[in-house]
Amino acid sequence: MGVQITNLLTSRDTSIDELAGKTFAVDSYNMLYQFLTTLRTYDGSPLRDSKGNITSHISGLFSRTISFMSKGLKLAFVFDGEAPVLKQKERERRAEIKKAAEAQYEIAKERKDVEGMKKFAGRTARLTKEMVDETKELLEAFGLPVIQAPSEGEAQAARMCSNGDVYALISQDTDCLAFGTPRMVKNLSVSQRKKMNSKLSYESVKPQLLELEVNLKNLELTRDQLIALMMLVGTDFNIGGIKGIGPKNGLKLVKEHKDDFNTLFKEVKWSDFFDYDWNDVFNTIKDMPVTDDYKLEWKPINEDKIYEILHERHEFSKERIKHSLDKLNKIKDAQSQKGLGDFM
Repeated sequence: MGVQITNLLTSRDTSIDELAGKTFAVDSYNMLYQFLTTLRTYDGSPLRDSKGNITSHISGLFSRTISFMSKGLKLAFVFDGEAPVLKQKERERRAEIKKAAEAQYEIAKERKDVEGMKKFAGRTARLTKEMVDETKELLEAFGLPVIQAPSEGEAQAARMCSNGDVYALISQDTDCLAFGTPRMVKNLSVSQRKKMNSKLSYESVKPQLLELEVNLKNLELTRDQLIALMMLVGTDFNIGGIKGIGPKNGLKLVKEHKDDFNTLFKEVKWSDFFDYDWNDVFNTIKDMPVTDDYKLEWKPINEDKIYEILHERHEFSKERIKHSLDKLNKIKDAQSQKGLGDFM
């Protein structure tokens, strides 16, 4: 959701150094799916331990969490709760895409077409409850807050940002703006590169900071009108949007109708495309369940637990874990000494 209007949005380059010292809410599912999609072997298969357990998600999470913490970013991870009723169709659509990709992957495998296997393998990624539970366990071992959203994680993270408890939300999905987050950061990685869509290569990217008020001002829209615009081009709750209406035309239509959404969606013939009222989608987005009952508390790292999860369960290199943790501890010690020196 929200990807369609990306070209209409304004952002500015930022950097990890600029963001150091600030607190962020991480859209956990969004990040984990990145790892499941991109961290794969030569033939496109996910990383696994000797018992066959998929480890792509925790491998990526370990490396990126270490990197972000080493750079001074303070992280809180937010997880999806119960999906809205209207998202069921989107889940069904994604399941069909995965099913089709799995069939294509098997065909490529029979032909020993390694490039074809790579191409389709990433589209079969699934995040199971067991993976999510173990991810939470690893994050808690790092001493990081784990927040369970009542529904969509992006909406909960947006609430935390609106409350001033975090500086920004880390995600690739611009739907976070529709949920009202004041700020979000895209493309945040130490390597400053990301996998290109439907391709096997990577492209260089810089972290981007998007601010809601800046974009509403530039587009001359209210948040309600931004939601209506996203609905015209398609969201997770009305897949595909209104056929024939792109971002620019959608923006023009929203401006013409201002807040008269009844007339807007009647004129674009909403009912020809969806068997539910436009209000159902609008209210789902604007009134997504969130909670203020969360605690942001950072605790000491439990290294023994990290070794247990990564080394004992999944056979990660003990040397690799030790090297990463030692590096993080040295940096944290140096930062602590610097902070102490500021008061002397």
